[in-house]
Amino acid sequence: MAKKVKNKKTLKIGIVVNTTKDPGIEIVSLLIEKLKSKGFTYYITEKVKEVKNKLKEKISDNRFLEIDNLCKKSDLIISIGGDGTMLATGYHAQKYDKPVFGINIGKLGFLVEAEMGQLDLFVDEITNGRYSIDERMIITAECVGHNIKKLHAINDFVIDKGAWPKMIELTIKVDNEYVTTFGADGIIIATPTGSTGYSISTGGPVVNPKADVITLSPISPHSLNIRPLVLASNQEITITASSPFKDIHVNCDGQRVFAFSPPITVKIKKSKRPFKLVHTSLNNYFETLRNKLMWGIDLRNKNGNNDE
Repeated sequence: MAKKVKNKKTLKIGIVVNTTKDPGIEIVSLLIEKLKSKGFTYYITEKVKEVKNKLKEKISDNRFLEIDNLCKKSDLIISIGGDGTMLATGYHAQKYDKPVFGINIGKLGFLVEAEMGQLDLFVDEITNGRYSIDERMIITAECVGHNIKKLHAINDFVIDKGAWPKMIELTIKVDNEYVTTFGADGIIIATPTGSTGYSISTGGPVVNPKADVITLSPISPHSLNIRPLVLASNQEITITASSPFKDIHVNCDGQRVFAFSPPITVKIKKSKRPFKLVHTSLNNYFETLRNKLMWGIDLRNKNGNNDE
């Protein structure tokens, strides 16, 4: 679901950057220069303060904010990095219902909206209000019987065997109806946004973000009869994982990993709160599929088409 946004030159912009990537600080410097020229107020994630001497301009200390405070004060957040940076930023931004725009300085960058060379175009788009807000599904997980807060994922939850070299046993129920039990290395529970992440590498389907579904993709199942499953987002998924090993892992977006003594039962459902992505005219979903996943490109041909 996309929401149109009116022209708001008074937007407060939060900037989050992966400082471990070489172009990151350079991009922040350019971005600050362009935002200042347009009269925007901006904040920068506190981590950049450690390397602020590398910025072209002197930035006062009150511009540097801890990530949650930055999300509270900002109207729009710019994530500079790759998909990992985007997911980490999104985890904090969604708590405060704030939209995120991604600039790619990583590798694949499937979630991000723009590349480094499109900085001028992006600033022009937000200055003139030429963007919309896409609402993406978030899923939550309750770890039954454990005193831990509800987990959240924008891309996926992965329940896996951890350091155990053998398979674990997984039992799936949907709306309290038994589905199946099987042995595997684990299972991926993905949103449409996460369908092009870990899930696709295990044979899971590519799901358009507008689809209101959740996918289950087994990881190396022992049986060839076990296949990915697509479920309606209003269904509750219950997965019980058993193992003779000391723990089983529950991984949230590849960012936060929790270890539990088996057996562990996890109840997963759609969150009432969405993850908001800033969408401009710089990119569209199917263009991203073609460019990032090379759909329709025959690598045997130098001209990149499918002509024989």
